[in-house]
Amino acid sequence: MTNPPYPQQPYPQQPYGGRPGYPYPPRPPKSNANTIILAVVGGFLALCGFGGCVAVLSDDSDNSKTAATFTTAVGKPTAPAKPAAPAPTEEGPAPAGTPVRDGKFDFTVTAVDPPVKVIGDNPYLQKTAQGEYIAVHLTVTNIGGKPQSYFASNQKLFDDQGREFENDTMAGINVNDDSAMMSDINPGNSVDVVVVFDVPAGTVPASLELHDSMFSGGAQVALR
Repeated sequence: MTNPPYPQQPYPQQPYGGRPGYPYPPRPPKSNANTIILAVVGGFLALCGFGGCVAVLSDDSDNSKTAATFTTAVGKPTAPAKPAAPAPTEEGPAPAGTPVRDGKFDFTVTAVDPPVKVIGDNPYLQKTAQGEYIAVHLTVTNIGGKPQSYFASNQKLFDDQGREFENDTMAGINVNDDSAMMSDINPGNSVDVVVVFDVPAGTVPASLELHDSMFSGGAQVALR
């Protein structure tokens, strides 16, 4: 007679770490990476914000300190800057007969002759114009403190169209003595000269530009 098999007894489950109800080891707690990142970023931003506030306060402090100590070399507060003065308006030409100044000379237009085709009484020195001659009479006075040279070649004529004309030196010899074309004028002295311009027939002279030297700014005199 065969004996019935003995029932196998299950091995009792051993509790982990001696704690009943925990047959398996507990899982390690999960690290919250997002929480850590947010904490780090928040701390960085807070630190930056604090530094910015300190910088702003520092700048304000520096500005106030600068404003309080912005003085001149003698210790007086600097005056506020004055607005720029308006540029002077350009004046028109002076009327003929009125003295105008350029450099060391005063110029006065005393007369303007009617146009002519030929100028000069000496048949050997007479000059015939390409167009016609306009002769302008001037008184030149040295108002400076030393001799100044006058040159007829520095004087210019403008017509009513704005065209510019230079004087005709050879034609001027017929109506001036030699010294009047180029001469040194002593302080306080005056010379009377005639400046001659060869212009197209029918030209209407509008103004003169008179110079004490070839580099001067010039003075304008109206001829109309």
